[in-house]
Amino acid sequence: MTLRVERQPGCWTLVLERADKANALSEELVEALIAAVADAEASGVPVLAFRGAGRNFSAGFDFTGFEEQSQGDLVQRFIRLETLLQRVARSHCLTVAFAHGRNFGAGVDLLGACRWRIAAAGSTFRMPGLAFGLVLGTRRFAAVVGAERAREILEGLVTFDAARALEIGFASRIAAEDAWPALLGDAVATAGALPATSRAALYDVLDPATDARDMADLVRSASAPGLKDRIRDYLAAQRRQRQTKS
Repeated sequence: MTLRVERQPGCWTLVLERADKANALSEELVEALIAAVADAEASGVPVLAFRGAGRNFSAGFDFTGFEEQSQGDLVQRFIRLETLLQRVARSHCLTVAFAHGRNFGAGVDLLGACRWRIAAAGSTFRMPGLAFGLVLGTRRFAAVVGAERAREILEGLVTFDAARALEIGFASRIAAEDAWPALLGDAVATAGALPATSRAALYDVLDPATDARDMADLVRSASAPGLKDRIRDYLAAQRRQRQTKS
């Protein structure tokens, strides 16, 4: 099982169940998430929450076995990731993400696509995609924290903690994990303040409608020649950094 769906009155919670892989977003998990988001919307549930099992929310894109995949296959995987992010960002559900532990890349992008972003005090966030030339979630991140802050963080490959996330507006609030059920109840109450049609209309009006541009930016960056080489170089640099620290 890569995804567990907890169905409660007024809320579905999608729990990433790859704790042994730090909930890295494998092809299977991404497809399961896309299907679950579609099912939640079809059911009319007002609140859709995301949580990770184990020590963190998500370590981002799962690079396992990337050497055996063609560049076309890798590009398709990134396209499906962007598809997931767009489905979450445009959902008529009130989307809530709960983050803990160390979170990277597309895992952080998934948090950023949600309307409520709850961070545990010890959580950290880093988006290194541009280190291997990938433009994924960039415009959404800038829409949340502002273009100048987004540039500083993404250009410097900055790791920021929960306090900084709250300061810049990436986190809606900081809360310990034992407070999350109550916050989920708050989300259900908030979603219930408006009729479903009014909530959907509100979300549509506030939608910046940049899906086509976001997908084009992603495809352009991922399909540039040498994607596998860039990923290989990035992972090698990460290994060297870990060895240096140890």
